[in-house]
Amino acid sequence: MNRNRCIASAVIVFLVVFGAWSSIEGKNSTVRAASVEAPRFEVDPLWPKPLPNHWVLGATVGVSVDAKDHIWIVHRQNTLERMETYAQQTPAAGECCVAAPPVLEFDEEGNLIGHWGGPGPGYDWPVSMHGITVDYKGNVWIGGNGNGLGGTRVTAVQTPEGTVGPGPYNDCMILKFTQDGKFLLQIGKAGQSKGSNDTENLRGPAKMWVDPKRNELYVADGYGNKRVIVFDADTGKYKRHWGAYGHKPDDTDPGPYVPGQPLDQQFRNPTHCAVLSNDDLLYVCDRVNDRIQVFKPDGTYLKEKIYYPNTLGDGAMFDIAFSKDPQQKYMYVSDGTNMKIHILDRATMEVLTSFGDGGRQPGEFYAVHSIATDSKGNIFTAETYRGQRVQKFLYKGIGPVTTPDQGVPWPKK
Repeated sequence: MNRNRCIASAVIVFLVVFGAWSSIEGKNSTVRAASVEAPRFEVDPLWPKPLPNHWVLGATVGVSVDAKDHIWIVHRQNTLERMETYAQQTPAAGECCVAAPPVLEFDEEGNLIGHWGGPGPGYDWPVSMHGITVDYKGNVWIGGNGNGLGGTRVTAVQTPEGTVGPGPYNDCMILKFTQDGKFLLQIGKAGQSKGSNDTENLRGPAKMWVDPKRNELYVADGYGNKRVIVFDADTGKYKRHWGAYGHKPDDTDPGPYVPGQPLDQQFRNPTHCAVLSNDDLLYVCDRVNDRIQVFKPDGTYLKEKIYYPNTLGDGAMFDIAFSKDPQQKYMYVSDGTNMKIHILDRATMEVLTSFGDGGRQPGEFYAVHSIATDSKGNIFTAETYRGQRVQKFLYKGIGPVTTPDQGVPWPKK
C-alpha cells in the first residue's frame, strides 16, 4: 500500500512539474513566434475579371507592374490544347475559345485595358515567350526561351515549360516596346547565339530588370546560357557579364543536380531571375541549384543562400520581388516546384514564412513562375505549364509569424 502511495505521489509531482514546464515552454514559443513578424496576404478570388472575346490564357510566364499600378502579363499562345481553342480552328470546331493576345495589361480592379503582341516587321518575335518587365520609363521588355531554328522545335531536354539544354536556340534576343506595342529595340538576333560569352546575342533569356540609376538592363540569360549580362537600356550596347560567383561563364554540362554534392561553380540552366534592390544588391535565381546568389552591380560576388536543397523537379528559386517599403525589408520568392511563395527577411535571407499550396483554386498554385508587387504592397503571380493564370494577393499589413507554412491564404470572414 505504501509503495502504491509513493508511486502515485511521484506521478503527481511529475505531472505538476511537466505541466509547469510545458506552460513555460509554450509561453516561450509564443514569445518567440511573436518576436518574428512578416507581411500578411489574402488571395483576391475575384481578380482578374473574365477576359472578353472567348479569350483564354496559355502558360503564363511573366508578370510586371508599372508606375501606374497596371499589371502586365505575357503568356504562350502555342501551349493551349486543341480543345481549348476550338473557335480559332479552320473550320471552327466550336464556339469557344481563342488564344488571347500574348501581352495583356490589367488595371488594379482586374479590368483588361490593353493587349497586343505577335510577329511584325523589323524584329524577331519569340518562339516561346518568357518574362516581361516594364521599366521606369514605361517601356515594355520581353524575352523568350524557344529552342529551334526558324521556329521549329528541336528537342534537347523537353520540359512542359520549353526545350532546355544544348542545341540551337531560336530565341537569342530580347525586345523593347512602348506600352501600346510599338517596336523600339532588339538586342541579339534569332538563332545566332555562340554561347555564354557571346556579347552580341542572348540564348533563352528568362527575365529582364532595368536599373533607373544607371539606365542599365540586367538580363538573366538563362535557358541556353548560364550568366547575367548587362546592356545600356537605350542603345542596347553591351556592358559586362558574369557567371556564378562572378566567374567567367562555362557552358560545360555539369550533369544532373544531386542534393548534398559540392556546390556548382557555375549557374545551371535556367539562370532564371536577376533583380536589383534599391541599395544596389543584385539577386540572381539559380533555379535548379536551389540557391540565390547576390552581387554588386559590377558583378562582384557577395554571398549566396541555399533553399530547400532536396528540391529536384524544376528547382525551388523561380523569381523574386521586393516589399514596397523604402528599405525593401522583405523579399518574396516564387517556388514553382513546391507550389509556394516564400517570404524572406532580405537582410538575413532567412525564410520567415510561406504561403500557398498545390491546386487549382484561388490561393493555390500550379507552377507559380513569376512574381511582382505594386505600390500598395500587393503581390501578383503568374503560373506556367497548365497553371495558365495570374493571381492577386492583397497586402494585409505586418503581423506575427505563427507558422512556417500558412497554407492557402484564404480571405478572413
